[in-house]
Amino acid sequence: MAKQVVSEEKRRRRRPTRSGTVLSERLIVEAALRLLREHGSAGLSARRLGIALDCDPSTLYRYFRGMDELTLAIGDALVGEALRGWRPTGEWRTDLHTVGLRIHAAYVAHPQAAQLTASRVTGRANELAADEAVLDVLRTAGFPLPDTVRIYHAFIDQTLAFAALDAASLALPRATRRADDAVWRSTYARLPAETHPRIAEAAPLLSTRMVTSAYPTALEMLLDSAQATLAGLSS
Repeated sequence: MAKQVVSEEKRRRRRPTRSGTVLSERLIVEAALRLLREHGSAGLSARRLGIALDCDPSTLYRYFRGMDELTLAIGDALVGEALRGWRPTGEWRTDLHTVGLRIHAAYVAHPQAAQLTASRVTGRANELAADEAVLDVLRTAGFPLPDTVRIYHAFIDQTLAFAALDAASLALPRATRRADDAVWRSTYARLPAETHPRIAEAAPLLSTRMVTSAYPTALEMLLDSAQATLAGLSS
């Protein structure tokens, strides 16, 4: 009788750690996210992962060819987290608004991982699903292909850029973050109108808005521009 061929994926999942846990890509990514949260990107290594998972570090290379491939898997996991449970409504603006906020929220929930992955292109399943969904929303709404790609490009890059910016702030020590936020009240709010008239008149609003993310506002502005483009096609 011919020997049954067992896939590489199944062979991987049958390999337990010293404590009996059966490893998988998902478990390794989850452990990596914990290490990033606790130690930052400098603390993510095969040795630390081996300790966290109670396995020899070399075992990890049965699942990932190297730490860079693990980094891409972490980024893809964040996108998957963002899309989990989302379904398009058929209203293109609502759908893009929701997807944008979901992706941004998933990244800033893991600020250290966001800093490491927001600029990467993974080519993995969740990223491909997100790109397909955004492109489909735009094409179904009636945008021509060149406009679809232009808006998609701005939408994705803007979302990830704000995610990286906001994550960098959240990854700072809490005292540093508080000190940065306080500058809007301690410095900007005290500038005299004689020397800085525009800052002085805007200071009360600046001290409130500048300590929050501008992403929701930027997203609405991008969607306003896209809506104007679509309206121009039918006029």
